[in-house]
Amino acid sequence: MSQHLLWLACGAGVAGLLAFRMLIALSPVVGVLAVLANPRLRQVLSRYWRNGAALRAAALVAFLLLSGLYTSQWAVWRHELFRSLTWLGVPLAFTLAVPLSARQRLTVGAGFVLSVAAVGLVTMGQYLLNPAEANEAIRIGQNMQAATGTFHIAFGTMLAQAFFWGLLLRGHPLAGRVLRGLLLLAAAGIVLTLHVLAYRTGLLLLYTGLLAYAVRLLVRRNLLAGLLLLLGVVLVPWIAYRTLDSVEQRVSATVYDVSQYLEGHDINDYSLARRLAAVETAGTIIRQHWLLGVGPADAYAAMQDQYSWQDFGLRPENRVNVHNQYLSTLVGGGVVGLALWLALLLWPLVQPATRRNPYVAVFIFTQAIAMLVVDILSLQISLNLFVFGYGFLVVATETAHLRVPEAADSPAV
Repeated sequence: MSQHLLWLACGAGVAGLLAFRMLIALSPVVGVLAVLANPRLRQVLSRYWRNGAALRAAALVAFLLLSGLYTSQWAVWRHELFRSLTWLGVPLAFTLAVPLSARQRLTVGAGFVLSVAAVGLVTMGQYLLNPAEANEAIRIGQNMQAATGTFHIAFGTMLAQAFFWGLLLRGHPLAGRVLRGLLLLAAAGIVLTLHVLAYRTGLLLLYTGLLAYAVRLLVRRNLLAGLLLLLGVVLVPWIAYRTLDSVEQRVSATVYDVSQYLEGHDINDYSLARRLAAVETAGTIIRQHWLLGVGPADAYAAMQDQYSWQDFGLRPENRVNVHNQYLSTLVGGGVVGLALWLALLLWPLVQPATRRNPYVAVFIFTQAIAMLVVDILSLQISLNLFVFGYGFLVVATETAHLRVPEAADSPAV
């Protein structure tokens, strides 16, 4: 029962990320029920306190609690505290519930890849129904949301992650010939979708990931494969730029957008220019509150207050938060908050069990790059995507590592 409830929670998490928002909220609840259904809960309870990944997630909640000592936005603080409960529930489920079997984990992973690819193809089909209108929207900096309504930044991240995970899952020992073929088709469809829809974040993750893998091949002296991949990383974007109107419009709009900020023009209608103004605004706050920040709940109010001193000509409705998780964390939590966040994100790379897991490596790399251009904790969908992936991959991997000595010490072995 515990194992099946955890499996159900994972399925609800995948469905909630793509289409049914209510399910993503229920998923941690089902996960906690899976913990309570574990017949050996008392025997494995200490495992939670030995799982570094789960404790690092709990440390974020503890810091938010402590920030209540100096916050001034109590209503926002209470709301953020409620949202942060997912940092406790999801790691708890992947630490103390009966773990998923290899086949169940393959089902969840393949389900994510195939579902994301399917939604991407449907969204691309919507684009192709009226490409002129869609390209005009791209020209002024807008993006097509996923067919199911998922926010385009989060969906672009999902597409890039699904591409890499799909290729990895093809080598899974339990993947049959049909599944391997479907995963390959999904990966190809994802690449096409990202280029046709010209999702900047997704393309950034796709090509930085491929570039990193090419460098890895070269370091390992696999020169032919590494050089061919490097050639593809250069050639494919150029071909896409020359052949796809959406890509050409996106590049032109991006360059023009940034130039408006650099030249001091009116930037009210330009997304990237407003983000650059937000970076400058955040920098001023960080210099004034560098140790503990202004408090996670006070970050938005602090940004708006700083805009009142230097508004860059922006109307109040266009004064955005900084779209960078690292800078956003510095504003709200200072150096201490950033240290906690970087520990959660990067510590798995120094642990042998997680460092050698390619699925974990893809998760950390794509999220770390995405955080350069988006504040994932401010968007509920991005927060859910990160916490679910963190629990399913990082926490579960550390739990599996902890279970090995437990099994060796068991009298039944």
